[in-house]
Amino acid sequence: MSNVQPSPDPYTPESTTAAGHPGADATPPATRVGTVVWGLIVMALAALIVIAQLGVVTLNGTYVLIGLMIGAGAALVIGGLLSARKRDNERTTGKS
Repeated sequence: MSNVQPSPDPYTPESTTAAGHPGADATPPATRVGTVVWGLIVMALAALIVIAQLGVVTLNGTYVLIGLMIGAGAALVIGGLLSARKRDNERTTGKS
């Protein structure tokens, strides 16, 4: 017989939260505005390519690119402003 005791299992779901760190709050991370905007750009390009291949409309690449850049820029600015506004409304702990 051996006196060696098995080591405890390092993963204990009761001692950690959803974030995986003890004491961390269980709220999911906020969605990043840039990720959403780039996803919308890719989906819009894919839709425009499909429409052009079906022959529904003829697209000018320069105008499509300008329109996508204006839309993406506006979405990033508005998303950033909304995110900053939401962050300003949250309570602070007084710690720096």
